[in-house]
Formats: sequence, structure tokens, C-alpha cells
Amino acid sequence: MKTTSIYIKNMVCERCIKVVKQEIEGLGYPIKNIELGKVVFKKETEIDLDALSSVLNKEGFELIDDTSSKVISAIKTKVIQLIRSNRSEDKNLNLSEYLEKELGKSYSSLSSLFSEVEGRTIEKYAIQQRIERVKELLVYGEKTISEIAWELGYSSAQYLSNQFKSVTGLSPSQFRAFMGNSRKPLDEV
Repeated sequence: MKTTSIYIKNMVCERCIKVVKQEIEGLGYPIKNIELGKVVFKKETEIDLDALSSVLNKEGFELIDDTSSKVISAIKTKVIQLIRSNRSEDKNLNLSEYLEKELGKSYSSLSSLFSEVEGRTIEKYAIQQRIERVKELLVYGEKTISEIAWELGYSSAQYLSNQFKSVTGLSPSQFRAFMGNSRKPLDEV
């Protein structure tokens, strides 16, 4: 199949980008740009989708071929990018406005599709991703709860603590003491 870009499920971190890039270049395909969930080729390229899919599946990735799945993947990617962003202007962005701007579609249509396919709202997904990021930062043990709250755009450490406890059943301090045995890989959230 000739294409200029492909979409890939389960790309959730910088390491994923490196692995996907290495595998695709190993097959001889020229990459122009690669980001979470998407690979753009230098020119329209004839792709052996079976071979590419096989290589990516061995690494835990999956090619996405239908439009709805591409949109869902793009939503997830943008939520993860927003949560992991270190830019101060991203800290207090409204999620719905951010997704509309980034994906060029109305939030109501994105939300309806996401809920229909995923069985949960975009907001619930974003909360789960934020909590997983909080867990990660707690396990590192380098920041206080207040610093983590500020970094992730929470209005206060108390709000973070309340949300964390409602999702995990533990306070952040209890979790830190427990050292994060309940962390899930991001692609399983």
C-alpha cells in the first residue's frame, strides 16, 4: 500500500518513538517525522503492511487502520502529551479547548466518539493518566506533593490528594510508602 503516514497504537513515551523508528528504518522506510502515535514518511512510500505490522506487534505496538481508531489514538496521544508537558502555558489549559485546537474537531464529537468506543469519558481517561503520572513522580521520591500538584496543573495539593485517594484508595503519602506496586503501563490505562 502507498502512503505518506501511518498511525500506531500503544506509543506512549519517548522510548516508544525510538523503538518504532528503529524498527521502521530497519525495514528500509524513510521517516520524515515521528511522534506519539504517528509516523510520517519522507515521500509517498510503498509499505508492506503485513511485514510492518508483524515487526511492530513483536514490540507491543499495533497499526491502526480505521478512522475512528485513528481519532481515539490521537485523543489519547494529545492527553498524554498535555499531562507530560513541561511548558508552563500548558499547565492550566482547558482539556476540551486543547483537544479542539490540536485535532481540529469539535469537543462534543470527539467526546461522543471516545465514550462510545472506549466506554469511558475523555475526562476519566485524562484523570487516570494524571494519576499514573502522579504515581510515577511519587515513586521517584524527588518532589513534594505540592510540587507534583503544581507540575500537573492541580489547583492545590489537597485537590490532588483527594483525587488520588478516590482513584487508588490510598493517599499519596501511603502510596509513596508502599512504593508504587500498583502502577500500570500507560498503554493499559
